[in-house]
Amino acid sequence: MRPLTLLLLICTMTLASCRNNQPDDSEKIRTVVDTIGFTTYAWQMDSIVSRLDWSKGRDNTWRVAITPHDDYTYVGNLYPEVLNGVRAKIVVLFGVAHKARSLGLEDRLIFDSHDAWSAPYGNVRVSDIRRDILERLPDSLYMVNDEMHAMEHSLEALIPFLQHNNRNIEIVPVLVPAMTFERMRLTAAPFAAALGEIMDGSHLEWGSDIAIVITTDAVHYGDEEWGGSNYAPYGTDEEGTAMARAHEMEIIDSCLKGSLKPERLKRFVEYTVQGFDHREYKWTWCGRYAVPFGLLMSHELSKITGGEDLYGTFIGYASSIDHPRIKVDDLGMGITAPAYSHHWVGYAALGFR
Repeated sequence: MRPLTLLLLICTMTLASCRNNQPDDSEKIRTVVDTIGFTTYAWQMDSIVSRLDWSKGRDNTWRVAITPHDDYTYVGNLYPEVLNGVRAKIVVLFGVAHKARSLGLEDRLIFDSHDAWSAPYGNVRVSDIRRDILERLPDSLYMVNDEMHAMEHSLEALIPFLQHNNRNIEIVPVLVPAMTFERMRLTAAPFAAALGEIMDGSHLEWGSDIAIVITTDAVHYGDEEWGGSNYAPYGTDEEGTAMARAHEMEIIDSCLKGSLKPERLKRFVEYTVQGFDHREYKWTWCGRYAVPFGLLMSHELSKITGGEDLYGTFIGYASSIDHPRIKVDDLGMGITAPAYSHHWVGYAALGFR
């Protein structure tokens, strides 16, 4: 196909997608922040799907999943490996609040008030369950802040994959800012009680009707282009990179894989957060709050619903420099950060039943 013909085709498809995604003026729509790393249009998502191994993860049904949220070109097949196992129509999403500190937000869960989120195949509805949860949660445990949600990219990475598998997906977006482990426990129990009561009243089965998805990128590693910070305690040569990866697997093995217990989640916090100041990194997982909170809440929910302890299955680990990238530049997409030995990001994926 000639370049001019290809350009005209892309423009036509883009205009069609824009018309299909026009919001109802009466609705409040949360628009996409990252249009470079993630897909905006259906034709882009269809192309991404065609370049991934979409058979991965098809045999699983997760109650809870942990997934990355970095550029599609970097994460690649790890997305379908974990998210193909999320089969529920309603998904409670726990995301990272990267810029919460700049807004002075901490200690309380952050909800939004949007009616729907923009996505490639049309707007994704926010479930009425959000309202039901907020009616049951003490005011001291949460806030509604659309400004924070409007600037945060971590949850929007997942929605196109979830929507591709189920066009009727509904979401409950929640961001988790800085909080101590004790504050997490204080908040997780009433959240689980609220969600358990809603599930019981609406006859929702965990896994088939409703699921929990927690997003985090793993270590942010290197000594260059991290805003002047050095995140490479093992060095950036081949040996240092291998040691960093081994440290990552130590965290996953000792805290997340296997039987889910609060003491193992406390250990995760001790690995990733400084003991003298819970706002500071010890090991640079951006999901150092989202992961333990989401799993603590899930542990409490499992007790409420009469189930056994959740069990974490390791799905995979990758980094932005250890495998070939998925081609995206012909789709009007690209990268939002570099990837080389002095600057890379890790990706962990786990599923829980």
